[in-house]
Parts: sequence; structure tokens; C-alpha cells
Amino acid sequence: MRPKLIIHGGAGSSLKGKGGVEVVRQSLYKVLEEVYAILLSGASAAEAVVHGCQLLEDDPRFNAGTGSVLQSDGQIRMSASLMDGASQSFSGVINVTRIQNPINLAHFLQSSPDRVLSDFGASELTRELQVPSYNPLTDLRLEEWLQERQDNFKKTMAGVVAEKELVESGAGRGTIGVVVLDTVGRIAAGTSTGGKGFERIGRVSDSAMPAGNYATQYAGVSCTGIGEHILDECLAPRIVVRVTDGMSLLEAMQRSFDEATQNQRDFGAIAIDAKGTIAWGKTSEVLLAAYHNGEKMDDTLELPDDPQVGSAE
Repeated sequence: MRPKLIIHGGAGSSLKGKGGVEVVRQSLYKVLEEVYAILLSGASAAEAVVHGCQLLEDDPRFNAGTGSVLQSDGQIRMSASLMDGASQSFSGVINVTRIQNPINLAHFLQSSPDRVLSDFGASELTRELQVPSYNPLTDLRLEEWLQERQDNFKKTMAGVVAEKELVESGAGRGTIGVVVLDTVGRIAAGTSTGGKGFERIGRVSDSAMPAGNYATQYAGVSCTGIGEHILDECLAPRIVVRVTDGMSLLEAMQRSFDEATQNQRDFGAIAIDAKGTIAWGKTSEVLLAAYHNGEKMDDTLELPDDPQVGSAE
């Protein structure tokens, strides 16, 4: 079986100009190339998802790992989850601090009897594993927070892309995600985020819940956008259950996003099914997603602003 791969770097409003599109495209395609190479060498779906999330977390352009947004108190708290569709096991960390790759903790917890840890437990785990302390703060994110503090945090969330010239002010919902079908037909999904920025301390992201990241032997989905909207729709498992019940992946995405549009939700999702179909959907203006269908790479960066669902074999 040819492996399939789709990744995302968030959802939001229009990127400014062709330059912004090309810079984001280069970042996403670089990840596609590296992850697809390890899939061809025999990596499992879960291993490939973790590696892809690591690469996206390490790119300061995206709101996960390095480049995460600051919360209302000026601290960075990150969340991530991994779901292995072959074993149908979910694991994650919520509001972890001072770590380079939250997805690594989620991966470790796949083999733990306690598979989702919140802030204190996740911090204890990093000490037990002797994970080096790491500061994911970037100058652009600090500048963004300082400016918002002067305005008394009037924005409801930070920008999706950490480059002022690439995205309109206050225009994004930042998350990264990876969904993979490997050479033996296993599916896995991973999602990681720094949160929405400027939020109340203790707020929990959908990225650390099955609502935003879910996979079985039939399909895998990673979501991005306004987390509360994703939770309200229980988006990722809603799509996967519909596929399990006999809908095609494209039909499941279309039904779910039609409902979301009626409910005035603001988000996006990427997905792969066991047949190798790659799909995406968005109610936001832009979905920063790219995919490798086994023959070529393509992306969703220049889709029309209207809500849209699409797929590729």
C-alpha cells in the first residue's frame, strides 16, 4: 500500500499576498518530504505522526512547541495528543510547560496505564523522563503579547502564523496536526497547540481531547480552529464514526461541515481513511494544510474563502 499523509498548521483568515502563501507552503512541504521518506522506509503511522508533529512544533512559524502563543499571564502552556488507530488508543498532555516537543510526552503515554496528564502530572513526567528544560518563547510571540497587554487583551486569540507580514491582525487559530496511513494500512493522528493565546489560565484545548484528534482502523482526523467550536461539534469522532458506519470519507466530511456551517462554527479538519482517501474541510477562510497522495504534494492554501470540503485519492 502506498502511504498517505496530510498535515496542517492552523486555520484562520487570509494570508497576506502570494509571499505569505509561498513561505507557509515551503514550510509545510519540507515536513511532507521528510515524513513521507520515513514512511517509505517502513515507519509506522504513529511513528510518522510523531515525527511530523515534532517538525511542525520546531517551526517557530506555527503555534505549537517553539512559537507557541502566551496565555493571559504571560506563560506558555502547550497541549498535544496522539491516537493510534491500530490499537485505538488515545494519549495526551494538557497545559505542559518548558518542553520542546509536547507530542513526545503524548507518545510516551501510549504505553502508560494513565494516558492523559494535565499540567502538574505532565511536568512530573518530564522530570521522571529527564526531558531537558526548554523555553519555546519567540520574540514575535512576546511582542504580540506585550502589545495585547497594552490593549487590555481585547483580542479573543492570537495570530495563527507568527509572522506579522503573513497574516492579518488577530486573524488565526493556531494548531498543528498530522494524519497518516502507513504502508501496511495503519492510521494515526496527532495534534499539538500552544492554545489560543491570551486565554484564561487553566483553559483546556480540544487538541488534547478526542474531539480534536481521533483515529481508528477506518479513519483518522486532526482538527484546528476555535477549540470550543470543535468541542461543541465533537468534530473528529463525528467524522470517524460516520465513516465507520458506512459513509465515504468525503460524505462524512461534507455532512459534518454542512452541520458546522449551519451552527456558525469556525474551524478546519484534515483526514485520511483506510482506503487511502485524503480529505479536508474548513468553515474558516484559510486552512493551512498540505498533503502527499503517494504521487505528488499539494495543498489547500489558496482555496476560495467560502466553506469547502475536498478530497484526493
